[in-house]
Amino acid sequence: MDQTTQRFWSKGYAATSMRDLADSTGVTTASLYNAFGDKRAIYRLVLDRYVRLALETCSATFGGDDPPLRALERYFDALIEEALADALQKGCFVVNTALEVAPHDADFRDLVTNVFAQIEKYLRDCIASGQSGGTIRTKLPAGDLARLFLGATLGIRVLARTTSERELLTGVVRPLFALLRTK
Repeated sequence: MDQTTQRFWSKGYAATSMRDLADSTGVTTASLYNAFGDKRAIYRLVLDRYVRLALETCSATFGGDDPPLRALERYFDALIEEALADALQKGCFVVNTALEVAPHDADFRDLVTNVFAQIEKYLRDCIASGQSGGTIRTKLPAGDLARLFLGATLGIRVLARTTSERELLTGVVRPLFALLRTK
C-alpha cells in the first residue's frame, strides 16, 4: 500500500494509471482490478488510510498535555518540518485531493470537507481552551481564529508544493502567533 500511496501522492490521481500502480506494487493490473475494482477505489483506500493517520497525529498533538499555545506551535512546527523534509515536494495528500479530485467528485469533496472541518475543530477547541486559561489573550472569536489558522495550514501545504524556503513558511505562521498574544 505504501508504494501505491507514494505513486498517487507524487503523480496525482489523473496522471497515475493502473499500469503505474501495477508496476509500483509488482501486482498485475488484472489482480488489482480483481482485488479493488478500479483506480478510484484504490485511490479512496489510500486516501482513507492517509486521513486516518493524519487525524491521529492531530489528535495526539492537540490532545496531549501541552498548554494550548504550545500545542499550536508544535502543530505548525511539524507542518513546516514535514514540508522542508519532503524532497519531492508532494505537499499534503488531502490538499492535493481537494485541488485535483474533489471539484469533480462529490464523495471526495465530502471527505475533504470533513477532514478540514475536523482540523478546524481541533484548532478551535485549542484556541478556546487557551483563551479561557488566559494563555491566548486575543478577544477575537475562537471560531474565526480557527478558520484563519486552517487557512494558514492549507496555505503552507500548497506552498510546500513549490518551495522549501523555511523563511517563507515560517513567515506565514509568525503573524498568527503574534495575533494570539495581542489583547
